[in-house]
Amino acid sequence: MDPNNPEDKSNQISGFKATLSNPNVSDDAKANAREQLKALGADNFDYASEVPAENNKNPGNVAGGLKAAINNPQVSDEGKDSAKKQLDNM
Repeated sequence: MDPNNPEDKSNQISGFKATLSNPNVSDDAKANAREQLKALGADNFDYASEVPAENNKNPGNVAGGLKAAINNPQVSDEGKDSAKKQLDNM
């Protein structure tokens, strides 16, 4: 990996950003990711704000996914019922 290659640098930054937004990553790993971002010159950005909130989802996409689940033969009856209820509540 060439640190002077813009594509490699971008890939590194993306990986560290993913680390910061992953709830399963330890605080120590997140601290290390922040340090690495600082070393790469990419520390002046609020990466947490990039993580979409649950209520920022596109309602059309959510409805489409629920409809697909309802019509999917591999989804259980309980899953289909849950998808129908969620769709009705939209």
